[in-house]
This record gives sequence, structure tokens and C-alpha cells, in this order.
Amino acid sequence: MKKRITLLLLTISFALKAQSDFPQNEFIPPLRIPTVFAGTFGELRSNHFHSGLDIKTQQRTGLDVLASATGYVSRIKVSHYGYGKALYITHPNGYTTVYGHLNAYEPTIEEYVKAKQYEAESYEIELFPNPDELPVTQGDLVAYSGNTGGSGGPHVHFEIRDKNERPLNAQLFGIQAPDHRDPLLKDLVVYPISDSSQVNQSQKQQRLRFAKQPDGTFLSEKINAYGPIGFALGTVDQQDGANNNNGIYKIETTLNGEKTLEVEMDKFSFAETRYLNRMIDYALFEGERDRVQKLFIERNNPLSIYKFEKNKGVLNLTQTGNSSIYTITVSDIQGNTSKLVVPINIKKDTILTTKNKKTSPYFVQADASQNFEVGDWDIFIPEGSFYDDYSLDISANTDALHLDEDLIPVHKYIRLAYDVSDFQSQDREKLYIGRVNYKGLLRFEGARLEDDHITATVNALGDFKLGLDTKPPKIQSLDFTDGKWISSLNTISFKITDQDTGIKSYRATINGEFALMEYEYKKNLLTYNFEDDISSSGANAFKLIVIDNVGNSTTFEATFYRK
Repeated sequence: MKKRITLLLLTISFALKAQSDFPQNEFIPPLRIPTVFAGTFGELRSNHFHSGLDIKTQQRTGLDVLASATGYVSRIKVSHYGYGKALYITHPNGYTTVYGHLNAYEPTIEEYVKAKQYEAESYEIELFPNPDELPVTQGDLVAYSGNTGGSGGPHVHFEIRDKNERPLNAQLFGIQAPDHRDPLLKDLVVYPISDSSQVNQSQKQQRLRFAKQPDGTFLSEKINAYGPIGFALGTVDQQDGANNNNGIYKIETTLNGEKTLEVEMDKFSFAETRYLNRMIDYALFEGERDRVQKLFIERNNPLSIYKFEKNKGVLNLTQTGNSSIYTITVSDIQGNTSKLVVPINIKKDTILTTKNKKTSPYFVQADASQNFEVGDWDIFIPEGSFYDDYSLDISANTDALHLDEDLIPVHKYIRLAYDVSDFQSQDREKLYIGRVNYKGLLRFEGARLEDDHITATVNALGDFKLGLDTKPPKIQSLDFTDGKWISSLNTISFKITDQDTGIKSYRATINGEFALMEYEYKKNLLTYNFEDDISSSGANAFKLIVIDNVGNSTTFEATFYRK
């Protein structure tokens, strides 16, 4: 009964906060079907926080997408990756709503976009209509749901942004899904932070076991600790309608009842989102695929999601012989909570396990730029590329470069350059720098030729190698061959692939006139729609040129007939 009353009070508290800080009843969900989340705001993704709500479309595409509020279409972006086909609507109250991974736009908007694409002779395009060009009213059809861009399955990505283009948590505006489930607690890690710190006679981080108690709270195993320590928690949230592991809204920590840290996912800026890699245990994620959020703030972590901190969330345990209680409370927007209690015995003991201290000739300072020459490789590391100072393990073996391991987060792009002065001029244009993946294969990173060097910029450590790509892309027609009648087809499609460096560009023409091809990179598929009406009755000469990232090209030519 006590827990139910506490949950009710929390729910009322969150509701009052939402009403005071964010307008209510001004936005409606963008789909006609019941709202179910595949992803929530602030969810921890690779290198970024999720900036919106992913709303399920019942595994279908083509559902009506509605204007969440009255306004005008202020931006349209069509790209191969990212949000795919996206639409932005600006509203009189200063907010902007975003709709991503769309299959197509509403006919009037679609016609507007198509005309601009043909004018620019490009599928990828970004448009900024005037306020009077494409006005919309709340509930108007503006698009159809899809799976374009970097989507992993059919859904609508929905955002609300403020006048400064900062994404806001749309759930605080009332875009909700039924939720009676407490957040899930998955992992607990403790960190001795300084050379004088210890936990259970060790200076290394440790996972801690915990179990649910009869009163619903979670209790961790007791630890013996001394000096500055910090914790990290792996936690996700789920709503009633699905088992997707979504992001949490709020974490609060206390030591003996006194607040030490409060984290709240209400808004952030795109400029800060990559600092997620500073907040999580990056090495643990890359090494074991476990994503835990540190509950203490380290150097070079400017994230605005911290609403309160005492001593950066670090626990400074020096009163030997005393006991302390550390509590972590995780809450979702609707007030469901999970609480984890960690009993701590403050004890300075003999250290049996010490930290591994790494040294190398390649010492990198976080607040300075460095340049290293290793064999035929030149490595430029800009200031701010790392959050901490590190000794990096770097070595070169002819055209291969070992740049430590991808266990240290990189914030800014590092420039790699390889001396190709010994290569013939015709070969230099086909060279590239690739990352060696776990299968030993190269993944293209860059192929810019600058004087006598091939260069690339990379945003993660690992193994790199010089590659040579002389193989042109492949084009496979899926619908017709030369000389065929295809009057009954509404579309024609082609599969395009490139083994080594990937597709850079493509261009199609029909009877010498630009033909708009939609590119679905996840399926390696190019599609032309005959609704564009640039073909003629009778014979039509079709030509498609595909170019890879080092300039190899393939041309497909054929004649088709239509009535």
C-alpha cells in the first residue's frame, strides 16, 4: 500500500512538472493507430542519444502520418541514410515537429519534392519551403509511414524541437503510451576512482550482484570500500504494449539519504549528444556489449542532462569503521520506479589487485593536439579528440596500422595519412584506407589523395590498412533485359553492389533525360517509378551509371518498349 501511494505521488509530481514546463494538449500523436513505442527519448544509442520517439506501425509501411499540430512545412530532407525521407513542421508556438523514415509524402508535398529533385537532378535533397507554400492543419495527412534511411524496421520517428532546434522529450507534451511497468535494472558496476581507492581490496572496477526483495526494492551485495568511488547502472524501460528495451527518464542517487546526483532526460542539444560516450563505460560496451551509465561525472563531460550533482556524484568514503547506504532510484515519465540499495562498509584494507598502468611512447593529452609519424603513416589527433590523457599502443607494419583498440572513445575525427609516393600515379587513384573488421575484411574509411598521401578521417580506434580497389560496381536489372516490352510495369528496379569501397553515386537517364532513382541502401536497390512520366511510347533508351568511392564505374544500357 505504501509503495502504491509513493508511486501515485510520483506520477502526480511528474504530471505537474510536465504541465508547468511543457504545453499540454497542443500536439496529437502522428498516427491513427494506438501509440506503442519501439524507442523513447534519450535512449542510449551508438555514439548518440535518441532524439525522439520511435512509434510502431504494426510492422507495416504506408500508414497515414498526421500533422501533430497546425503550422507549415518548414523543411524537407531526403537522404539515403539517417532519417531517410523526413518532414519538419514549424508551429506558431515556436516548436517544430519532425517525422522520419517516411515511405512517401502526401501527394501535394510529394509533387513539390519531386519537382525539386528533377530540377536538382538528385534524389538526395534538402528544401526549406516558405511559410505560405505548404501550410498544414492539425490532423492533416502529411506523409505515409515507411522504413527509409537508417531504420531497422517499419516505424515513424517523431520529435518535438524547441526554437533552438534542441530535441525535447515528446512524452512530456502528452504523447504517451500505456505504461504500468517499472524500469528494468540489468547491471551494476562499482569503480575505485583514484589511486587511493579500493573496493573489496581491489583497485579495478567490479560487477556487483543484486536481487529483488519482498518489498519490491533491489538489494546489492555488501561491499568494503575506501576512498573516492563511483557506480554505473545498466537500466532500460518498457511500456505495456511491447518488450523493446527503451530509454529511461530519470535517475536519482543518494548516500545515507542525501542526494548525490540527478539525471533527467527532458532535452539536450545535438552538439552534446556524442558525449554519451563519456557518460557510458565505453570499454565495457565495446568489449562485452553491456551498456552501463556512469552515475558520476568525469572530466570533459558537459552534458546538460545532469540536473543536480554533489561532488560530481563521486562518493568520498574516508570514515573507516562506518557503514553507508547508497541508493539508486530509476523512474519513467509516468512515475513507475525501481530502487536499488547498495550497503557499503567503509574499510581501508590491504590492496590485493592493482590497476593496470599502461605506458607507451605515444602519449595523448586531451587538451592538446598531437601528430605522430609511425612508419609510412601520419596520425593527426586534434585537441579534444579524447576525454582523458592516454598512452596509446600504436605500431605500423608496412601498409597496416595498429591504432590501439576500440575500447577508448574518440570524440573528434582523427586524420590518418599514408605515404603513397612509391605507387604509380594510375594506382594512387584506386587506393583507400580501410578499417579491418573482426572478419579481417576492410571497411572503407576514406580515399582522399593529398599530394603524396592517401588520407581518411576516423572516429574510432582500431586496425587500419591501405587497400586497392580496381573492381567496378555490379548492376543487376531485376525487371527487364534489352529489347523487352514492359508496358505493364509501374516501376523498374536494379540491384547495385560494390565489393570493396561501396557505392558513391549513381545517375540514370531515359532518352538522355535525367531519371529519378530512389536508393534503398539496406537492400542495395535502385527504383524508378513510371509515374514520373519521362518515358515515351515505343522505344526508350535507358542508361544507368554507378560509381564507387575510388572512381570505378559501371554502365548499364538497354532499350525497353512501352505503349
